[in-house]
Amino acid sequence: MFKRSFKLLFALVFAGPIYAHEFWISPVDFEVDVQSPIAAHFRVGQEFKGGSHSYLSRYTTRHELHQGGAILEMSPREGDRPAMQYPGLEDGLAVLVHETTDSTLTYREFDKFVNFIKHKDFEGLPEAHLARGLPEVGFVESYRRFAKSLIAVGSGVGQDRPVGLEIEIVALSNPYTEDLSEGMAVQVLLNAAPRADVQVEVFSRPAGTKEPAGIQLYRTDADGIARFPVRTGHDYMIDNVALRPVEPTNTDDPVWHSLWANLTFAVPAD
Repeated sequence: MFKRSFKLLFALVFAGPIYAHEFWISPVDFEVDVQSPIAAHFRVGQEFKGGSHSYLSRYTTRHELHQGGAILEMSPREGDRPAMQYPGLEDGLAVLVHETTDSTLTYREFDKFVNFIKHKDFEGLPEAHLARGLPEVGFVESYRRFAKSLIAVGSGVGQDRPVGLEIEIVALSNPYTEDLSEGMAVQVLLNAAPRADVQVEVFSRPAGTKEPAGIQLYRTDADGIARFPVRTGHDYMIDNVALRPVEPTNTDDPVWHSLWANLTFAVPAD
């Protein structure tokens, strides 16, 4: 009975209304001492607020820890919470990486699809949907999540780099070691190519608080780079979404596929 209930709860959370929910890696601590344990939760929610969820292998494609160009083996157990755990690392910047499997949702109201694509700034897609002869209700979308998180071990020195996710956000600045007075720079990649002129959503809040998140929208330049101001003593979540048409074979097949990139980090207090 417990397994059935847990499976249902997980399905409701991870296959819930995609237009309203983010998935992110939430470290217990963004800064840790050398060889101190690293732990991070999976969270699903809105506006940088969400409940913690366990590691489950059947919903996992990649589950990794990167440091200094090396991929370090993680040995998760079913139901781990925090979902990402590692006993300790040498000095440097650590990057947690998680990719889910595909999930699906069925739209019962066309307005919800329209609200989602407006929020994520997919210009012209309501018209494209109807031009394909697709129904306004009862159609299916598949989606996949690609999340990263930056943790400073000791000094936190180092640099984020592409890790080969289908869609990913790469930090071009190290928030733990660099002067960010001119802003934080990130690059959005899709199939290893820069995503030019797309929306980047930036969520921020004071570290260790439950204050409502500040939310700002930015756009990438021709090189897929977005730069935005940051404040010391704040946690950040960066989001970018791509949406692709899919040609269904059967009536219940997805007609759209969305890819969600997410990056979390902190800017230390002065």
